[in-house]
Amino acid sequence: MKTLLVTGYRAHELGIYDNKHPGIPYIKKALANRMLPLLEEGLEWIITPGQYGVDLWACETALELKGSYPGLKLGIITAHAAPEERWKEEKQDEFRRIAAAADYYGAVSNRPYEGSWQFQARDELLMRKSDGLLLVYDADAAEGSPKYIKEKAVKLQEETGYTLLTISMDDIQSMADEENQSSYD
Repeated sequence: MKTLLVTGYRAHELGIYDNKHPGIPYIKKALANRMLPLLEEGLEWIITPGQYGVDLWACETALELKGSYPGLKLGIITAHAAPEERWKEEKQDEFRRIAAAADYYGAVSNRPYEGSWQFQARDELLMRKSDGLLLVYDADAAEGSPKYIKEKAVKLQEETGYTLLTISMDDIQSMADEENQSSYD
């Protein structure tokens, strides 16, 4: 696998409203644990839609991993121009900092938000440009926005062998439990 698409829940879907939430480091650690074996096997690109939540945490994780894997590249492909302009200033600053550090940043549509067709076109492009999807998603916990890209990935997997990897809420909770247990030992 050369290019991995990483996405999942938006921050608000997880009840996360600022970047100081104690769950974020565990989500990032779970992402890194799934990315590392792929990097060892030759992963070259991590691409995301760049939405606030798992997408940006995946970007931060990729940027951190570049220290050990300098050949890794990060791409952010948004659905429309200036997706962050309606976010709170702190979130805008975070997005712009991450986008500036990416190896590639672009938008499927250079126009402002016009409709859901932009998101559909973005998802189709991201899936066409990637060899697999790493999705933070848990149908048992809450469906949320990742449901739609998962459906597309399952169909693509059946048709072409596209790789679908998932991280569930249980995976993240287990990681948090292990880390908390080791700090008590």
